[in-house]
Amino acid sequence: MNLLCEIGNGVLSITATLTGLGLVFAALLIAKLISPKSYSVWKAEPYECGIPTRGESMIQFKAGYYIFAILFLLFDVEVVFLYPWATVMRSLGPQGILCIGIFMFVLIMGLAYAWRKGALKWD
Repeated sequence: MNLLCEIGNGVLSITATLTGLGLVFAALLIAKLISPKSYSVWKAEPYECGIPTRGESMIQFKAGYYIFAILFLLFDVEVVFLYPWATVMRSLGPQGILCIGIFMFVLIMGLAYAWRKGALKWD
């Protein structure tokens, strides 16, 4: 523990970052070296659950559904943060009310932005 106190936080974070990057590159290098290498036209075909593709495989999907789902997840997760705040609201005082007010303001502004951009329309 004394060693951690003597080493600055900057050195510790740089060491952790370099170690993480080194491990990622080592894993990629090992995978590249030991992976089988055989190429053919059959392997270059698009794979869809073992069923051969029919027709054009490059079709466009409407991105609105994905954007709607991402917005739902975003706001759903943000609303989860309201529950712990509500349980300790009385002990936080005016500062807690101000913080949650700022949080709600940012949340509502994000919803208004998505609504204005048309991300909530199904058309």
